[in-house]
Amino acid sequence: MPTTTVEDLPADVLACALRRLDGPSLAAASCATAGLRALAADPDTWRALCLAQWPSLDTQQNSILGSASVSPQRLFADAFPFPSDDAATVAAADHHLPGELISAVDVYHKGAPIFSRALETSTSSSWFLTSPFRVDAVDCKSPAPAASISPAELELSWIVVDPRSGRAVNVSSRRAVAVDRHWYTGETLVRFAVVLGGCKFEATVTCSEEAGCLREISLTVEDADGAAASGECSLRLLAAAMAGPRKGGEKEGEEAKRRYDEFVRSKRGRKESKARREVLVDLCCSAVSAVAVISFIASVVLR
Repeated sequence: MPTTTVEDLPADVLACALRRLDGPSLAAASCATAGLRALAADPDTWRALCLAQWPSLDTQQNSILGSASVSPQRLFADAFPFPSDDAATVAAADHHLPGELISAVDVYHKGAPIFSRALETSTSSSWFLTSPFRVDAVDCKSPAPAASISPAELELSWIVVDPRSGRAVNVSSRRAVAVDRHWYTGETLVRFAVVLGGCKFEATVTCSEEAGCLREISLTVEDADGAAASGECSLRLLAAAMAGPRKGGEKEGEEAKRRYDEFVRSKRGRKESKARREVLVDLCCSAVSAVAVISFIASVVLR
């Protein structure tokens, strides 16, 4: 008696079933047989998955997902998993610097999207390359409404796309790694971070609970000493991360939090070590100055 397999179903039925899968499940199904791999490679299926996962791409559909250089399947494979910690440390100087970056920013509350925006950033000017890296999705002059939210339950996806190469990387930990209060305004700062190449990419969502809005959403880069990284340095890290390996798994959020905590502890240790060295230098300078004064007084008295 002949056996019946899933491939005996009509192709349109199989395609409809595959469209109901999420990205990791669709990728796993494509590895089963050659027939399923051909059906799972449908660009429309992956385009729908990308738009469902990141609504912000809908505003850039013609320029990103509709571009010949950007494959929806490649975009999902690049942006869904976290970049590996070693992704931005291998031959970072050998990668070309993107002349333009597209940021797809999505904020979720309890799994539901509450803010989506895509923005383009020109990165070829000397001003951008030499200035501290910063991209603002929302600024305080035009806050985004967000009534009745709990800041600790926010999630953030910040995908950076190089439209020329078609590569992308997610520089947000999705779940918050820290929730703080601003020392002056009292607003809540929800921080999302990914550590790449010894630098911290930190996306901060500033919530004004009284006004019921997201006042700021910004992305900055900080080196191991706590100094702001330049645009050129940040671009090299991003280019290397886009071309580097990815790290999947169900505990991605815990891994991002662990790397963030290690970065913060290392930065605190370096700061304390620097402070001790400065104190030691001050003591040595004071001792030398005291010896010089005493020697001068003694030479005057004994003359």
